[in-house]
Amino acid sequence: MANILVVDDELGIRDLLSEILNDEGHTIDLAENAAQARAARLRTRPDLVLLDIWMPDTDGVTLLKEWSTAGLLSMPVIMMSGHATIETAVEATKIGAHSFLEKPITMQKLLKAVEAGLSRTPIGAVSLLRKPVGVVMSGLPAKPVELTVEAAMTGGQTIPAPVEMGPQARQVFELDKPLRDARDEFEKSYFEFHLAKEGGSMTRVAEKTGLERTHLYRKLKQLGVDLSRGKRGSAA
Repeated sequence: MANILVVDDELGIRDLLSEILNDEGHTIDLAENAAQARAARLRTRPDLVLLDIWMPDTDGVTLLKEWSTAGLLSMPVIMMSGHATIETAVEATKIGAHSFLEKPITMQKLLKAVEAGLSRTPIGAVSLLRKPVGVVMSGLPAKPVELTVEAAMTGGQTIPAPVEMGPQARQVFELDKPLRDARDEFEKSYFEFHLAKEGGSMTRVAEKTGLERTHLYRKLKQLGVDLSRGKRGSAA
């Protein structure tokens, strides 16, 4: 995991980005202006900086140029703004910014940009993996039918999912049982798979499964899912 510096004069933005990135396991340092950002840059040596363009004292582009001129731009910097023009974004990129995020920032765009920045991958070259996950349905008279996870939940319609094959990607379900029991068994395996894949991150599992976090917690508790299982698997 990485040390990330978030520089933004809006408390709400700092809190939101900090919560999301903390949930991903990153260590977060916060600064509300250029002066605090300079001090944090020297104190923590961040692996990546999320830098707002419009700040009251020194704007983000000026700070970026200052770091570049002083040879302090050793880390990727992702610029953020809700009012910047294309010219401003291009200028920041020429100075040395890795990429640009337009506010309001969605969690998916944030995590994608951070992942690209930490791997030093040009943002335009990043693509989401879309590999189907096989679920083998047993108990049928003919040969087993292989469906994607989403297909099994949508009546057989094949919808590729942005997940990778892994040790828990395939499960065998016995269909000769009441529908409620079969559904609960499938849903428990489904959520356990995503928890293990996302290292126990409830934020990412909620995003992947399309559920609100509160609803997701209730669902996992109802199904008897061990919430510590994913984190143990990630630490192993």
